[in-house]
Amino acid sequence: MKISNREISAAAAPLVIAEIGINHGGDLEVAKEMVRLAAQAGCECVKHQTHFVDDEMTEEAKSIFPPNADVSIWEVMESCSLGPDGEVELKAYAESLGLIYISTPFSRKAANFLYEIGVPAFKIGSGEADNIPLIRHIASFGLPVVMSTGMQTVESVRNSVRCLENAGLDFALLECTNLYPSPPEIVSLQGIIELRKAFPEAEIGFSDHSIGPEMALASVALGASIIERHFTDSRYRDGPDISCSMDPAELKYLIDRSREIHRALRNRKERTVPEEDVYRFARGSVVADRDLPAGHVISESDIWTRRPGTGEIPGYEFDRVIGRKLKQGRKRNDQLSWSDFK
Repeated sequence: MKISNREISAAAAPLVIAEIGINHGGDLEVAKEMVRLAAQAGCECVKHQTHFVDDEMTEEAKSIFPPNADVSIWEVMESCSLGPDGEVELKAYAESLGLIYISTPFSRKAANFLYEIGVPAFKIGSGEADNIPLIRHIASFGLPVVMSTGMQTVESVRNSVRCLENAGLDFALLECTNLYPSPPEIVSLQGIIELRKAFPEAEIGFSDHSIGPEMALASVALGASIIERHFTDSRYRDGPDISCSMDPAELKYLIDRSREIHRALRNRKERTVPEEDVYRFARGSVVADRDLPAGHVISESDIWTRRPGTGEIPGYEFDRVIGRKLKQGRKRNDQLSWSDFK
């Protein structure tokens, strides 16, 4: 799978997506500063949320209060929208810094807008992961799709995945828990394994709403090829997603450590060249455990293994020495050689 020119696969380092989302509070300059800081931290991709509230919600939304906000969901999204001109400017700014810019459309109008301004891929949020008509509409554009699967089971998301498959798209599925923040008691790292088993044709990643980088880094060790986390310039900012957002220092830490884990995950179980010097002193060699006369037949109590491993007979050959006859006497702690025996 590719987004823009960025390969996403088990062979590539995980793509870390910094989700600015609505953390800017509707302020374009704040949003641009968040993008700048993400780029400075070494991030490759930022994600926004595109809200056209009139096409996204009905009037009933004005009476729905999300658990992480003290105003209605309508008011949250209305106040945090950058509007078309603001989003075009934010996208251009991100791309001028060499970043990939993607966004989550929460409506048909938003999807059309994002396609028109030339996003290289779509993000589908967990709330839309079973919204079949919107998924079909997004899939009709033929662009790669990254879809979070929070609040879903493997079975409940199958129809949505089928929409992406039928459109012939490259797509990724992200394990996700939709509580802000998500405590470890309800985060499912096992979900990464279950999604890969159920949908082997998809790239699998992790959208993290926990506090701290630990869960995201653990997902890399399980093979996640995408990590998405909310991002803010400062955790002291107000906003419904700030509590589970990373700041620039944590973003850099997540990028660097995820690359290290990914690299280590690809290494086979074998003794490496740098370990050879250690191996020579760290292992044991077979030695005489007491003074032994010439002609003595070796029993198990006559020998032992001790460092360094510079002797001719390593510890794993211990049993082969038993029963052999010495040609000449050896002192306690002498390293034994095969030429010592008849």
